Amino acid sequence: MQKRHTDPLRYFNEQALSTEKHIIPFINSVREILPSDNVLEIGCGEAGNLKPFLDKGCNCVGVDFNQSKIEKGRSFYSSHLNVEKINLISNNIYESNEFHAHFDIVIIRDVIEHIHDQDKFLGLLGSFIKQNAIVFVAFPPWQSPFGGHQQICSNKFLSVLPYFHLFPTTIYKFILKVFGEDNAKIEGLLEIKETGISLERFERICYTNKYQIVKKIIYFINPNYEIKFGLKPRKLYGFFNSIPYFRDFVSTCGYYIIVKK
Repeated sequence: MQKRHTDPLRYFNEQALSTEKHIIPFINSVREILPSDNVLEIGCGEAGNLKPFLDKGCNCVGVDFNQSKIEKGRSFYSSHLNVEKINLISNNIYESNEFHAHFDIVIIRDVIEHIHDQDKFLGLLGSFIKQNAIVFVAFPPWQSPFGGHQQICSNKFLSVLPYFHLFPTTIYKFILKVFGEDNAKIEGLLEIKETGISLERFERICYTNKYQIVKKIIYFINPNYEIKFGLKPRKLYGFFNSIPYFRDFVSTCGYYIIVKK
């Protein structure tokens, strides 16, 4: 497990920097972000991704079921110049019914791969957004080298071992136990195995829920890796990006902007 996973402030700052450098320009290439925009982040954690939007004067809401992370986020923002424009809420997004047609921009970063019943989730999301709103979604494909989020493993070898999350569940669980992962960590990783999503399935459920994909980039090197590991982001091009399913194994992240038809 890397230090950033146990240091909330460092993780918050890394999220903010990565969003400012990569996500803000990606969204601006489709639609200019305005100070009047209402922005929602789903699965916000400590809400580092919202900071660049708050810096611009946007009205920001972050929702996460983890109360501890929400409280840390509130403390991080307590001295921000625009603190009155951010509201961090601890709740299950499926139980949040106060957001009807409220948001101009929705951020779902490294979250959809953790959500149960993603088809239902995208259907629900449509009720939160205004007409002409945009939704930014980023996630690692399940079949990607670290699509199982094994980087959170306590065992140093497992935390850098690619693809082993693709073993059948019984073998995967056995490996985690043999290398000393505790029961809570194993259960969390097995849950990700249940909810992991491919690029193809995401695009399919966008279509079935009447979303249009207006922009996408599939990355060979995830933009997050620039701050984490000093690696320059690289897009997946040509042959490797042209074959459905195969591309999931050689990419590390998909960036999407989707709009409701």
